[in-house]
Amino acid sequence: MKSENENKSNLNFTPPAGDLNYHSYLKVNEILDLQKLQSEPAHHDEMLFIIIHQAYELWFKLVIHELDTAAKLMSESNVLMANHFLKRVVEIFRVLVPQIHILETMTPIDFLAFRSRLTPASGFQSVQFREIEFMAGLRDDRYIEFLKKIPGAVERLEKRKREPDLQTIYFEMLKKLGFEMPENVSSAHLCSNPEDEKKVLDQVAKIYRKPNENMPLYLLSESLVDIDQMISLWREHHVRTVERIVGFKHGTGGSPGAPYLRSTTSKQCFPLLWKVRSTL
Repeated sequence: MKSENENKSNLNFTPPAGDLNYHSYLKVNEILDLQKLQSEPAHHDEMLFIIIHQAYELWFKLVIHELDTAAKLMSESNVLMANHFLKRVVEIFRVLVPQIHILETMTPIDFLAFRSRLTPASGFQSVQFREIEFMAGLRDDRYIEFLKKIPGAVERLEKRKREPDLQTIYFEMLKKLGFEMPENVSSAHLCSNPEDEKKVLDQVAKIYRKPNENMPLYLLSESLVDIDQMISLWREHHVRTVERIVGFKHGTGGSPGAPYLRSTTSKQCFPLLWKVRSTL
């Protein structure tokens, strides 16, 4: 065992010069001051509810950051580096899926004690999650109308609408790499043009039939599928949590609540990467 003097000697160091420290770099004091409870008197579980959702928004910010980077790398045909950042998004969602279940430590009656104070705020209004959906190809103009009262929301979603979604960028990358793709590989075009969709599926099938010969592209393709699956799992776990806590009540933002959430669980961001499996 180390002597008391030896243990004390481990603390004999000179702090680095400068004003930057852990708290100032991470803005810890500012972050910890952002939990403003609406219930009066303050309900114990509202703190949990706020922090869970604030944490989600921070993770969503990182997901957007990584998807933007992956999109740029795919447009440059940098397959392996694009896959690196897509895999990071997958790992982020591995955190996000189980995180929702922390809310289930609230009893239904405890949540109802402060839920009414949230109206008309709702998770339905998460601009960043809608932005992730738009980037992934799930574009519904109705969200833009619903979110127009949130500063900057319309501009952010309109910008994403003008940009190609990730599936389109992926197919454009394959075209640059020599795959015989139709001239127009946008998701909107392929959805309404079965002949061009079949051409795309035939080319993507080459990657899946011989993964050993196309390993970087195969890994990238499967990372996109992983992201799609993780988003779907997050939706499924989300609706289960909502049903467990509030049943089938309407959402605080006016949505139908659990039935609406249930209707979103079948959405696919990259439908052709799922469909290609049926062509093999």
